[in-house]
Formats: sequence, C-alpha cells, structure tokens
Amino acid sequence: MKIIIGKIDRADFPDLHLSNIDLKVDTGAYTSSIHCHQIEECQVGNERHLKFKLLDPSHPDYNEKEFTVKNYKKKRVKNSFGKSETRFVIETIIILFNKEFHIELSLSERSEMRYPILIGRKLLNGKFIVDTSKRNISFKLKQKNLQ
Repeated sequence: MKIIIGKIDRADFPDLHLSNIDLKVDTGAYTSSIHCHQIEECQVGNERHLKFKLLDPSHPDYNEKEFTVKNYKKKRVKNSFGKSETRFVIETIIILFNKEFHIELSLSERSEMRYPILIGRKLLNGKFIVDTSKRNISFKLKQKNLQ
C-alpha cells in the first residue's frame, strides 16, 4: 500500500542528528539532496573519507557538527537548472510516517533554496503517492503519536 505524502513535510534523519527538518518533495528530481557545506575528501589512514557540515550557519538547526563518512560515492546529477554536475552521495536513514527508509542524499550547496532537503523519485517510487495540495502529513502524524 502506497503512502500519500504532500509537497512539503518534515522528517527525521537519526544518523545525521536532524529532527523535524523541512523538506520539499520534487517529482522532477530523481536523486534526493541535502544542503551542506565544507564538503571535502580527506585521507584517514589508508582510506579516503568524506567530510562535510550539514546546513549552514544561517539555518536554525545548524550546529557546526562535522560528519566524516567512508561509504560514499561520486555521481553525476542534474541540478535545479538542468545542468549536469558531479556530487558526492551518501546513504542514510530517513524517518517518514514513523517508518525508516534508506535514502541516498547528494550533498549540495542549497543555501539559496527554501528547503534544506529535496526528496526525489528514487525514494518515492513504489512507496509514496504525492498529493501536491497536502502539507506536513508525516509530521502531523508524528505529533499526534507524541500526544
């Protein structure tokens, strides 16, 4: 059974220590993305790692925490202007509708965008139906369950 999701919602990313983070559902995007900065590859021992900070200092949930991951990849994706670019992609967990889903997030400088998370078709396919007239369905369910 597919879950109805609205155009705008909030989700948790436990591995990234983010709760109730705003997101936009974009059926025009294949890959999901997250706003971050100071993205760089580094050497830890004999292994390549990826280092980054989520969000930016202007975002209310920014905490200056630096993440380092060794499981990542580079991928060609089209940006919001349709131009192809290489981005780093990580895999993590997103919690929507009180369920955990595996999600790939491309790391992107999204400071000019209104929502720090963009959810694309790769996550949506087979699991969700998008109703663009709805907002915060998952977040409202979470709030209701907390009461």
